[in-house]
Amino acid sequence: MTSITARLADGVRSIPATDWDACAGTGNPFVGHAFLAALEESGSVGGRSGWQPIPIVVDDGDGRPLAIAPAYAKAHSQGEYVFDHGWADAWTRAGGDYYPKLQIASPFSPVPGPRLLLRDPAHAPALLGALEAVVDRHGLSSAHATFVDADQVPAFEAAGWLIRQGTQFHWANRGYGSFDDFLGALASRKRKAIRKERAAAVEGLTIRHLTGKAIEPRHWDAFWEFYQDTGARKWGQPYLTRPFFPLLGASLGDRVLLILAERDGVPIAGALNLIGDDALYGRYWGAIEEVPFLHFELCYYQAIDAAIARGLARVEAGAQGEHKLARGYEPVPTWSAHYLPDPNFRRAVADFLTREREGVAAEADYLAALTPFKRAG
Repeated sequence: MTSITARLADGVRSIPATDWDACAGTGNPFVGHAFLAALEESGSVGGRSGWQPIPIVVDDGDGRPLAIAPAYAKAHSQGEYVFDHGWADAWTRAGGDYYPKLQIASPFSPVPGPRLLLRDPAHAPALLGALEAVVDRHGLSSAHATFVDADQVPAFEAAGWLIRQGTQFHWANRGYGSFDDFLGALASRKRKAIRKERAAAVEGLTIRHLTGKAIEPRHWDAFWEFYQDTGARKWGQPYLTRPFFPLLGASLGDRVLLILAERDGVPIAGALNLIGDDALYGRYWGAIEEVPFLHFELCYYQAIDAAIARGLARVEAGAQGEHKLARGYEPVPTWSAHYLPDPNFRRAVADFLTREREGVAAEADYLAALTPFKRAG
């Protein structure tokens, strides 16, 4: 058997893009080299952000990466969307230091995807072992892989990591040829409500879909204003820096979709999406003018239009938001995995997760019954 070694790398940019993407694949842009390197280059991670990039790499005997984890030393729990503040408080009260912890994630992105980037699935145990070794040898409280692709959950389970379930709302393309085809699958009352919302949202406005070189510096200037407004209201300050957005546009090109609403030629609101192999991922939104239903139009309905036009299987519109149900987005499970080396801490968290899982499952069943689709029979 070929010998393998594990190492901590000094950031994503220290690893050649070809080697990184050979492990990550091209299906999900949020774990691709271009996205994660743009976070580093723009200063959105690193420095004083509390996200220190330390990718964990398993190499073959020739030094070629076989497996990579997009890992970060975290000094806080912001920007993760899977909340462990209660765990941190409990560990601190017991006299421990919860931070830094090891986070395996795409920063600021509640987007399910692979967290073990593998040339071959057979390398998963070695990479998981390397993650555990980093925690153990450095005396860290824990490791957390958030928004794990469902296909990788069994690998974490087999390694003994605790599994946590959450819920998001995704739109599924059931072979629709147009938005009207989608509306035809809804109950009449819901269909009429959506048509009314869309008409009100775009009155007096022009909606533009921009990708690649069509996104000019002035568009990024406008979107930065939108993003700052949303960030200030949600988090106190935006997670991403101003240089991130043009860097993303330059590195991902036609995989970036910027949807703008303009009034008399001036952008007043926008939604930024990334295009994967089989999904449209809605991420950031903002506005400088309050327009009823415009958030729903740009983030949900225009995203559906774009997904149908591209033949994509689904739209993933980010974390939370039960209001998405009425717009045809359905509840789907999300998963995270947690390594807690202290046996007492692990036992307490496992008990909590057992109770939480029952509530999450019951809520998912309840939410599924609220979708706007026609009922059989």
